[in-house]
Amino acid sequence: MTMKLASVRLIARDVRGLVAFYETVTGAKADWLAPVFAEIVTPGASLAIGSEETVALFQEGSAEAAGNRTSIIELQVADIEADFERLKGLDVVHEPKLLPWGNRTFQLRDPEGNLVSLYMPETEAAKARFGSRS
Repeated sequence: MTMKLASVRLIARDVRGLVAFYETVTGAKADWLAPVFAEIVTPGASLAIGSEETVALFQEGSAEAAGNRTSIIELQVADIEADFERLKGLDVVHEPKLLPWGNRTFQLRDPEGNLVSLYMPETEAAKARFGSRS
């Protein structure tokens, strides 16, 4: 069996604020599995959000809230312009633009500083690439 990406987990200083942000962006309601942990389930994978308290359950000090500037959370959407209009009041990093690999995208920064990219395949090659992943 090929490995399957199940979720991305974010550690948050303000878990409720971060969950509210991602509920707004995705349009999905979070499942609160504990007062310090919630998941937003999407068709491809889940976005898990835990408070700083949850880090100690793994290894104290192994993760740090608001400390990552190397990853981008990407969400594929059906209408990039409609989503931009809906979300442009948030912390927009850049407005919609076409990238060299065929995706049209815009980026936001979440309340903890993580970069979030909403995109849709625009060129025929990009549409074919993502269509083969269903």
